[in-house]
Amino acid sequence: MAAEPDCLLKSVNSSASDPHQSVKIQPGPVKTHEKAVTSKSTDSARYQREHPPGESGRVLKPVNSRPSCPELTAPVKPGSGKVQQKTTTSSESARKKWTLEDFDIGRPLGKGKFGNVYLAREKSTKYVVALKVLFKSQLQKAGVEHQLRREIEIQSHLRHPNILRLFGYFHDKSRVYLILEFAPKGELYKELTKNTRFDEKQTASYIHQLTSALLYCHSKKVIHRDIKPENLLLGNNGELKIADFGWSVHAPSSRRATLCGTLDYLPPEMIEGKLHDEKVDIWSLGVLCYEFLVGKPPFEAETNTDTYRRITKVDLQFPTYVSNSAQNLISQLLRHDPKQRISLDRVLKHHWVKDNVIIS
Repeated sequence: MAAEPDCLLKSVNSSASDPHQSVKIQPGPVKTHEKAVTSKSTDSARYQREHPPGESGRVLKPVNSRPSCPELTAPVKPGSGKVQQKTTTSSESARKKWTLEDFDIGRPLGKGKFGNVYLAREKSTKYVVALKVLFKSQLQKAGVEHQLRREIEIQSHLRHPNILRLFGYFHDKSRVYLILEFAPKGELYKELTKNTRFDEKQTASYIHQLTSALLYCHSKKVIHRDIKPENLLLGNNGELKIADFGWSVHAPSSRRATLCGTLDYLPPEMIEGKLHDEKVDIWSLGVLCYEFLVGKPPFEAETNTDTYRRITKVDLQFPTYVSNSAQNLISQLLRHDPKQRISLDRVLKHHWVKDNVIIS
């Protein structure tokens, strides 16, 4: 049995008097986040396999889930890759309400606009998760409470290997806590920054995984609207995981008019104030593919005005080292008219993807 990561996980002092202190913790001896992820990712993954959720009789599952929503339960046979599922009844859902006392809190994993993310371990099952701690006062000040509610509602019901799992949430007087799947290899953005750019095989692999996840989202009438490297994490095997659904929307009508997302990734229809649908994610996929291969977004410019202009004109220029087949796919993704953009299922069949991705 793998050793428990006790050097990283310490008990929480849940009676902290300062409401703006996310958690009073005593981080372990690792000095940097990058080093900590590298040194502990193998142990964490092994520990997850040997201690699946519910092994001690409790189930790590979403809070207040709908009765028809299948949840993650034990036992899981190590190495099988199969998860047994059952239908959670309303009485079972009501029986478990998470609190901070249910978790040992460890080192910080990251810091965001409204709070921080910590490595954590659920005490009874020993299951390692990421605990996202958000301050209610900051959420209210920014007027994004509805956005958080939407994020929780959407992400908690998504089940895909390339989408970060949201197991549940809870809150106290001053904070909201999201219980998230732990992605040991950290942020894709940091990996891209370290490497400057990815080769075509690695890029095609990421694009294949992301396309599969977006196909799933769109089948559920979910539009992400903010696909970018900063919102993608890497799992234990280096697999890509969509991690942030803060700008996502469940839109059965499939037509939206809100301007949101990141400037470099905004499609022409959003900049021009037109209605948009799930094809905004197809545009973002093209921008991401370009950035993976080149190391910067395709429409980057000195000023926001110049970036807007380049996007609306689809001013697309490729370095000579980008292959013709990669250029062909990106050019089909980055079409001004959303109706002319290549569909996600055709992306998976594109010759550049098929030639560079080995499907096991």
